Amino acid sequence: MKTLRIATRRSRLALWQSEHVAAQIQRHHSDIDTELVPLSTRGDEVLDRSLSEIGGKGLFLKELERALLEGQADIAVHSLKDVPADNPEGLELSVVLPRADWADWWLTRDGRRPDAMPAGATVGTSSLRRQAQLLRSHPQLRVVPIRGNVQTRLDKMLSGEVDAVILAAAGLKRLGIDIDHVSPLLPPEFLPAPGQGVIVVQSRVGDPQVSALLQPLDCQETRIRVDAERAVVAKLGGDCRMPLAAHAHIDGERVMLSARLCSPDGGDCIDAAGSASIGEAEDLGRSVAEELLGQGGRRILAAL
Repeated sequence: MKTLRIATRRSRLALWQSEHVAAQIQRHHSDIDTELVPLSTRGDEVLDRSLSEIGGKGLFLKELERALLEGQADIAVHSLKDVPADNPEGLELSVVLPRADWADWWLTRDGRRPDAMPAGATVGTSSLRRQAQLLRSHPQLRVVPIRGNVQTRLDKMLSGEVDAVILAAAGLKRLGIDIDHVSPLLPPEFLPAPGQGVIVVQSRVGDPQVSALLQPLDCQETRIRVDAERAVVAKLGGDCRMPLAAHAHIDGERVMLSARLCSPDGGDCIDAAGSASIGEAEDLGRSVAEELLGQGGRRILAAL
């Protein structure tokens, strides 16, 4: 193999992530060239409706996955939080890169925190997870759905179209966007999306040459953490139409997991947590998901 072809979305953040992966591959394999294959996805094209209305975050992947399956690309680069729990037949998540900042950030023009915002103040987000957790603690606020790339959503706040926005810290940092007034939204009030802050590489099953090229990029600690988080998603059948949050960290030889399932209005939220040895991360995720279901999660899921 002389050139490794990388399928990517066309957004500025997606291109940054793919270029980052390309640089890491070339750092380990100086004899391999890389070529980006930018593709437009339905998730990028349809911006006048929420993702939950048009089919979920998997719409950001389908064209890239098709390029892999049809041989137009050798790998695809994704944000893990956009990747459904199940891979299409013939594809696998071959590499999990080290996790970046996994927090959500609260951004305003004047630095006011959520509890200082007046009743009816508008907050831009199309994430049901962010919406539910925000309204749970601050029901006086009004959520306004916004779509588009990072800069487009940020501009809606800077222009005054909304009073605040909630964005992923990792995306802002990767793009080098410097904002005057930023407040992290952290546990226990706020949990991130499963896999938030993680870049993954998808490839064809049974391609040993590509697998060998990618292996130096894999981060075992991050993989353990996201295995636990995504096991919750898989057990609940989660996608972007489910206000589900999960966060795992490693303490010594154990993985600690917290998860939250909410109704979209934040009026009904259930928390569950647990720990297990690092070799049992997926079992831990399934166990925490069962606890969510047992505490009333089925009621929330049935109403979605």
